[in-house]
This record gives sequence, structure tokens and C-alpha cells, in this order.
Amino acid sequence: MSQLTDRINELARKAKTEGLTDEEKLEQAKLRDEFRAAFRRNFGLQLENTTFVDEKGNVLKPGNKKGE
Repeated sequence: MSQLTDRINELARKAKTEGLTDEEKLEQAKLRDEFRAAFRRNFGLQLENTTFVDEKGNVLKPGNKKGE
């Protein structure tokens, strides 16, 4: 993930200073899509492992409605 963000940031800096070629613009879009997919996947896993405890002491998982 670090290499991915490093390259995204490198392209962003280049875009601000001198501009990107069409090929680099496509690469930037692809890398950003990969980053978003990885972020969503990791965030989803974090949510799956998160629990909440209501005022009655019931343990709830995200997505569960009260009373289920």
C-alpha cells in the first residue's frame, strides 16, 4: 500500500508542477481506483471486527438492528 500511495503522491506533485502525459493520467486514475478498493476492503474488515455494547449490555455488530 505504501508504494501505491508513494506513486500516487509522486504523480500528484508532478501534475501540479509540470503536468502529466496522457499515459500518466491513466496510470494515476488506475492507482487511485486501486487505492479506493483497498481502502474499502480494509475498512469493511475493520467494521466486521467492531462491536458495540448497548445500555443493557447487549453486544451488537454493525448492521444488526436493535432487537435482532
